[in-house]
Amino acid sequence: MSVHQPNIGEWYRIKGGDLFEVVAVDEGDDTIELQHFDGTVEEIELDDWNTRFSSGAIIEADAPEDWSGSADQDREDDRSGTSSYENDRRLNASDLDGIDLFE
Repeated sequence: MSVHQPNIGEWYRIKGGDLFEVVAVDEGDDTIELQHFDGTVEEIELDDWNTRFSSGAIIEADAPEDWSGSADQDREDDRSGTSSYENDRRLNASDLDGIDLFE
């Protein structure tokens, strides 16, 4: 049986289906935590992983070019070059213009 040890950050595909990333490996419990592209998190047993991988049900895959599915980001934030946090911070800072804190 071919055994492939999953590493955190590696991407795989369920044959004919979902793309997912290994996000945690718990060697004490012999479990692997997977995060699917849509953000769903799943935990599977290492024995189940080995069975699926050796049968070809799980195959190695390249990381997606568009990570917005798993990262839950808005495309507009990515295109603007600034995050919504930076935009909010600029708006709040402008309210303090003209205040001299050292009087």
